[in-house]
Amino acid sequence: MDELRQRAKKLLGSLNIEEKRKGVRLIEAQSSDPSFWQDQKSAALKMKELAGLQKEISDVEKLKELISNNNLRQAKKLIEELEVLIYLSDLYDLRPAIVSIHAGQGGVEAMDWAQILFRMYTRYFERKNWSFEKLDETLGEEVGIKSTTLSVNGKYAYGYLKGEAGVHRLVRLSPFNADKLRHTSFALVEVMPDLGEEEKLDIKEEDLNWEFYRASSKGGQNVQKVSTAVRLRHKPSGIVVTAQSQRYQAQNREYALKLLKAKLWLLKEEERKKEEQKLKGGYKTPGWGNQIRSYVLHPYHMVKDLRTGFETSNTDAVLNGEIDGFIEEELRKF
Repeated sequence: MDELRQRAKKLLGSLNIEEKRKGVRLIEAQSSDPSFWQDQKSAALKMKELAGLQKEISDVEKLKELISNNNLRQAKKLIEELEVLIYLSDLYDLRPAIVSIHAGQGGVEAMDWAQILFRMYTRYFERKNWSFEKLDETLGEEVGIKSTTLSVNGKYAYGYLKGEAGVHRLVRLSPFNADKLRHTSFALVEVMPDLGEEEKLDIKEEDLNWEFYRASSKGGQNVQKVSTAVRLRHKPSGIVVTAQSQRYQAQNREYALKLLKAKLWLLKEEERKKEEQKLKGGYKTPGWGNQIRSYVLHPYHMVKDLRTGFETSNTDAVLNGEIDGFIEEELRKF
């Protein structure tokens, strides 16, 4: 009990509940202004933030009650849940996330692996009660996906998902080979915060090159007949993004700008981290060549994170979205 009390005391100090109470009062005051509801999307995000803050405050009050009543089992469970929030204190951790999955070399095998990862993550989002929508997708010629980009809206979405960035490796018996040979496939996962409208980046209109074309993804006759898809190139950085999931060009333009903004932020963040790590020498860009997790389905079953050492033999559960253990272990490193 003494240990639990000490953990609870440390936790209560770290969560800064008074600041969260101020946040609740601020959003409640903003929501009383009729202009607050003119932008329905922004208002919905704010109300979700309000609900999250209220839940944290409620959980803290509940923890105090459990500790005072010596309810050890429930107190321990709630402490473990709240402790994760301590590791989600970086500036952008609270933001929604933009997640991209890219198939590596290997043709059909790699595109099928990218599709499996897409299913794994979307199952995880559903378990967290997060909403998501596709910003862009390029399907494989036969099966799977070459790449897909998702906007993920949930409290601490970026904070939870940022450690998933990197190369994911699959080893299995090939379902596409008549001889059922063992095959290794790779896919790259990128994770960026959705910066929203309040984050200002210096993007000049003259630095943008817009192209419009007919979408290749499924989306009805309107998508196929009209140049609704968008390709956007940022001339100074060379970054190119595409968006083609929506029926209307205007929304795809909006999504392309959102994605460009996130990629420019990521570029700046990687440069910052490189500078910080020059003396330490440990920084790796989460790109090709930097494998973070191995999923082995043959000759044995094992998913292992190569950074934390966390592993499980329950590969079916992992590929169904039960990746909380991997995410929480990685969070403790941030």
